[in-house]
Amino acid sequence: MNTMEISFTINNLSQTIEIEDGQTPLLWVIRDILDLKGTKFGCGMAACGACTIHIDGEAVRACSFPVEMAGGKHITTIEGLGTPEDPHPVQQAWIDAIVPQCGYCQPGFIMATAALLNKIPNPTDEDIDRNIINICRCATYYRMRKAIHKASQLQSQTVNPLKS
Repeated sequence: MNTMEISFTINNLSQTIEIEDGQTPLLWVIRDILDLKGTKFGCGMAACGACTIHIDGEAVRACSFPVEMAGGKHITTIEGLGTPEDPHPVQQAWIDAIVPQCGYCQPGFIMATAALLNKIPNPTDEDIDRNIINICRCATYYRMRKAIHKASQLQSQTVNPLKS
C-alpha cells in the first residue's frame, strides 16, 4: 500500500507521521501512533466531546477529524495544556473545585473550557451552556460550571496580575 507523510506540530513538538489512510481519525494517531493517552475515545461520532483537542486554537473533536487535514496545523492535547508544576488556569480550577468523579470525560471538558475562555474570558452561565456541550455521564456539571468561573478569574489574574 502507498503511505503518505503528514507533518504537524503537536504540543509544541514538530511531528511527521507516515500513514496509509489519510481519513484515519486524528484521535487514533494521537493515541496509537504518538502514544498520548489523555485524549479519550467516547462515542466516535463527535457528540460526547471526550476527544476534544485544539487545532490552531479551536476546540475540535479528534474522533471525526481526518489526519490528512492536520497537515501544517498546530495541535494541542491535554498533555500540552499545562504541566503538574505549572497547570493551566483551567486545570488548576478543576483541581480546586474537585470536579472529576470518574474523570474519563474531563480532558475533553478542560480543552473545551480553555478554548471557550480564549474567546470569552468572562463567560456567563448562558455562554457556558451554549459553548460547553460535552457529555459527562457522572453529571458533574455543577462543579464544572463552578470551575469554569474560577478558571476565568485565575486566567484574568495570570494575564494581568494587577487585576483583583
